[in-house]
Amino acid sequence: MSNLMTFTLPETLKQSYRAEIQRTIEDKRIARIWEKDASVWTGGDEAKWLGWLDIVDEEKANADRYKALFEDRGSAGFKDVLLMGMGGSSLCPEVLAKTFGNNNFHILDSTVPAQVITVESKLDLAKTLFVVASKSGTTLEPNCFKQYFFDRVSKTVGEENAGKQFIAITDPGSKMQKIAEEDGFRHVLYGKPEIGGRFSALSAFGLAAAALMGLEVEKLLDAAAAMVRSCRATNPSENPGAILGTILGVCHREGRDKLTIFTPPEFYDLGAWLEQLIAESTGKNGISIVPVDREPLQTADMYGSDRLFVHFTVKGSAVDEDVQADLADIVEAGHPMVTIELTDKYSLGQEFFRWEFATAAAGAIMGINPFNQPDVESAKIEARKLTDEYERSGTLPPEESFFSEDEISLYSSAEYSAELENAVDERSLAGFLEAHLWNIAENDYFAILAFIEMDQEHDDLLQQLRAHVLEHYNVATCLGFGPRFLHSTGQAYKGGANNGVFLQITSDDQIDLPVPGQKYTFGVVKASQARGDLQVLLDRGRRALRVHISGSVAAGLEKLIDLLV
Repeated sequence: MSNLMTFTLPETLKQSYRAEIQRTIEDKRIARIWEKDASVWTGGDEAKWLGWLDIVDEEKANADRYKALFEDRGSAGFKDVLLMGMGGSSLCPEVLAKTFGNNNFHILDSTVPAQVITVESKLDLAKTLFVVASKSGTTLEPNCFKQYFFDRVSKTVGEENAGKQFIAITDPGSKMQKIAEEDGFRHVLYGKPEIGGRFSALSAFGLAAAALMGLEVEKLLDAAAAMVRSCRATNPSENPGAILGTILGVCHREGRDKLTIFTPPEFYDLGAWLEQLIAESTGKNGISIVPVDREPLQTADMYGSDRLFVHFTVKGSAVDEDVQADLADIVEAGHPMVTIELTDKYSLGQEFFRWEFATAAAGAIMGINPFNQPDVESAKIEARKLTDEYERSGTLPPEESFFSEDEISLYSSAEYSAELENAVDERSLAGFLEAHLWNIAENDYFAILAFIEMDQEHDDLLQQLRAHVLEHYNVATCLGFGPRFLHSTGQAYKGGANNGVFLQITSDDQIDLPVPGQKYTFGVVKASQARGDLQVLLDRGRRALRVHISGSVAAGLEKLIDLLV
């Protein structure tokens, strides 16, 4: 059964939507997408990245390999699985693990030393299967994770046995394939080079994880196949992916560039996957659709004219009456609303494909290449410069804060810190924070970029900080933990429209961890990534302020909240 999608548009958007649907028909756009015609977008290299269009049928034909993978895990007696990856290699597995409630499937996508320690504390190293997921095999974070845990497992079971506890998911001929072969990995599973990371949910990168969780891979693929068939309809009015993509593209053109996502509790992590797909695909060339996930629901009068809303529901589950009333008021106030009813957990397969097709269709309307991510690379380059410097000299280049108070220091560019200095009534932490927030203008968004451990306490405190900004400045708000957001929303923050105000939060590490084979540590990698990201934001003229906490992270966050609320 297909997930039902309905939508409501105000009259002006209805007219734009109908006109774009007609253009899609005249341009034969849907047929050309399926023909892999790059001129649908920019006429660049788009055709080489359209392997996701055919992957469902290909994987259905190879579904037996996933059954064998699960059986191998069971016969080997592995108690836990740890998947190590970033962005497209980890977000779909995370959605599946959290939605299906698989507590023995863990994910590491953070270089924060405390996060690595927390993950390791949950594992019996001798009875854990480690999955290194990296398309290219050159991504910094998965390589660090592999080096660390391969060393730890080697010391536990012997170097000659360590490889038997590792699997690689990578593209053929990659650096990771060579490493896996040299280290005697248990299996090497191959992705498809013609599929970019964020479009890889229905390839080996998502399906191998599903299999290792014990999910029915064929059932997930069958759900996806139903959506693939629907998205082949050449009449865009009968094509659920084209309908959604047209709404996304038209709303963006009309200034509604903040896609606000509401999910039910049992599917709450779906938004994290959507964030990467939408932000990396559309945030470039000075334009962007900014996904807004896990933001508290507000009354209709709190939202500006820059919002498009998508509300996921679950078939057979009642929506809270207050929530239903607030959503109805939002529609009554003239905001566009898309509602998608999920039939069951396996119907996630449908949504993976629907949103991939919709994102491609929206990219055509926006006139961009939705399959590249140039500004993700820019942050990687800056971080690599710093880690290379550490390898050479044993230290990171010095940096100097422009203000410090009570174990909290502030950093920015000389230009932006001078602007804040001129705006404050008194030189205080509260004064500088308020001056930074005063730069938020109508139709901007505010993003917290937190390079700290992603745990419940920190998340709760950051959500409080976010809610304060939402309620006092009436702008869209985003919250991302680093470095994972660098492979997700970071592309839109740096390459999209210059309508973001950023608060980066970093901290000292109480305990650091070595990266075997390197001079640098996880703490150095994390610091380099944070500093590199801030530098690129500032180089792009973004309004960005870094807050560094020297003492307790939780106490520092509580202080920030006390100063602002």
